[in-house]
Amino acid sequence: MSSTTHREETTDLLRFATVGSVDDGKSTLIGRLLVDTKQLFDDQLDAVTEASVRRGTGEVDLSFVTDGLRAEREQGITIDVAYRYAATPSRKFVIADCPGHVQYTRNMATGASTADLALVVIDAQSGMKEQTRRHCCIAALLGVSEFIVCVNKMDLIDWDAKRFDAVEADVRDLAAALGVKRVTVVPVSALLGDNVVEHGSTSPWYRGPTVLGALELAKAGDWAGDETGEGTTTRLPVQWVIRQVGERRSYAGMVAGAPLVAGQRVLVLPLGKETTVTEVSTYDGPLDSAAPGISVSVDLEHDFDVTRGDMIADVVNPPTVTSAIEATVCWFGAHPLKVGDRIRLKHTTHSTPARVTAIESVLKIDTLSLEPKEELEENEIGVVHLATATPLVVDDYSKNRITGSFVLIDEKDHTTLAAGLVGLPQILPQG
Repeated sequence: MSSTTHREETTDLLRFATVGSVDDGKSTLIGRLLVDTKQLFDDQLDAVTEASVRRGTGEVDLSFVTDGLRAEREQGITIDVAYRYAATPSRKFVIADCPGHVQYTRNMATGASTADLALVVIDAQSGMKEQTRRHCCIAALLGVSEFIVCVNKMDLIDWDAKRFDAVEADVRDLAAALGVKRVTVVPVSALLGDNVVEHGSTSPWYRGPTVLGALELAKAGDWAGDETGEGTTTRLPVQWVIRQVGERRSYAGMVAGAPLVAGQRVLVLPLGKETTVTEVSTYDGPLDSAAPGISVSVDLEHDFDVTRGDMIADVVNPPTVTSAIEATVCWFGAHPLKVGDRIRLKHTTHSTPARVTAIESVLKIDTLSLEPKEELEENEIGVVHLATATPLVVDDYSKNRITGSFVLIDEKDHTTLAAGLVGLPQILPQG
């Protein structure tokens, strides 16, 4: 398969996450989108109908399309991230339906971490809630630069254009403060389907695209890097060492940052040795070039001691090798994060013990300002300093979402305690 085909696969695939507060209609909106674009089989619709009857909803509850866990259907809430796949004649989609409850914020962050855009759902009656602001803030922190905002339940306010305008103004003010580059705001009724896949007759004052139309026009394929090579150069975190016939070794991983090209001069880090890429391959055979987001195996000119967790990077603008990082952390642990805490840090394919050496500040969601604080409580976002037992090969998150991100893990029970971003993202006050 040619490198051109691989590049097209990454740009034609849009990954998006639905975010927002509980009960604003995220799951119902995705259910409506999937049903009206005929993405479901008859047996799937039958299962949704049966679940609706058991819950006594009186009609088919489209939120059950994505609420796949039985516990979710019984409680009527989204708990885990539900991934669904869809396609139209012009584009393929990976949909992450994220939970709205504050206690599942960690799951929302997981869903947004690989998204090209955030599909933000807001109840037209109540407007922007604190959890909506938190989700938008986390999405922007995670590098999501485009929002499609669905002002939902417009049917419950008789499609009041003035109310829609007020919610839209709040949305655009927040997006501007977060540095979100592209924002589309659509009035919808997920329950009835107006303006989701097709325009409804209920809002003649609205001249913009439907939700599906906006999704089909959105920029896609750059969550793992930029195919133009802007922002950062090639990165390949080594996931697996493949022993070939004749003692030759290849190194497998997913390309990030910029395309990986046969004949390219690279550094093997943290070893610090320079060499040349002699071959880039997938299961289908050799490639001249592999775009970001493509998993490949790589042969190098020299036989260095490369292991899982190492990184192959372009000699131009290489990443930083360090054991001390300043990071923005979204803390999910039930107990506060404090200076001196020991924790395990997972970065790309590398895992190492780490220690909290300082906590500088916490982000106030309502004002988007940093205030001094000595510990982080559950669901708070703050700036911390970490020391690692072994060196990390990192980029600033604003340059590379893959090599600039990490998670913090409890060493005892292996639960995920935090999502971390290397450096101070641009949406936070700099200084």
